[in-house]
Formats: sequence, structure tokens, C-alpha cells
Amino acid sequence: MGQSLVTNYVHIVFSTKHREPLIYPPFEAELHSYLGGICKKHECHPIKVGGHTDHIHILCMLSKKIALMKLLEEVKSHSSKWAKTKGEYLKDFYWQDGYGAFSVNPSEVDAVMAYIANQQEHHSQRTFQDEYRLFLKKYNVEYDERYVWD
Repeated sequence: MGQSLVTNYVHIVFSTKHREPLIYPPFEAELHSYLGGICKKHECHPIKVGGHTDHIHILCMLSKKIALMKLLEEVKSHSSKWAKTKGEYLKDFYWQDGYGAFSVNPSEVDAVMAYIANQQEHHSQRTFQDEYRLFLKKYNVEYDERYVWD
């Protein structure tokens, strides 16, 4: 085969350290744009970036040129440093150490986009922790509750 053809849709989820509610307008829109820009820089086309006050969702096409772990390292480290410059209340901004990343069937991309777009409404009924547990259950991810949160 002469070409390397890859289509990997990935839904990435991670929270602020200790789920601190630090992501509010106007910082929120700027942050989402900044995160999308980091993805673009690494040729991981951002499809939808959103979230709530304490966490982020990124739906992107994972490039064949970068490992998922490296993309997350770049996204989290650069955005954390950038966030600290955006206001006094963000001087201690950090992301949690871990993340969740889930493959998305191309036929479900629109549903994931809608899910990310409706985060504000969605989280009026469910916490980030409950939402994350549901993702882990949906994708049959084994985990130890003691090590999921920081």
C-alpha cells in the first residue's frame, strides 16, 4: 500500500486541578479557541471544543503524525501557561494530571458535537465526575476511583 490513510476521531476530556470552577466568560471562549489552535498546530483538526466551568471537551481528528499522549502534553502544558497570563484569579491555574480519550465512530461525530455544545445545560443536572464515570462505563474502561481524581 503506497499511502498511509488515517481517520481517527477522538473525544478528549479533562478537568481543572481539583475541578476548580475557573472557566468563565470571557476567558472560556478564549480558552476554547486557544485549545483548538494548539490542536491545529499539531495537525489535529479541532471539530468542537467546549466544556463547563471545571472541565474541557475536545473533539478532533488525531493526526497520524503525533501520539495522543504527546498531543495532550502539548495542549495541557501550553494552555496552562497561557491561562496564568489571563488574569489574577487564574495565576494558580492547572489542569488535572490525567485525561480521558475516547474513539468516536464517524457516524457519531454530530452527536458528540451536539453533546459538547450543550455542556452548560447538561451540567445543570450532572457533575463532571458523574459525567466522566458514565464515559468510563460506556467505553468499558476499568478504573480505580482512588486514582481518577486529583
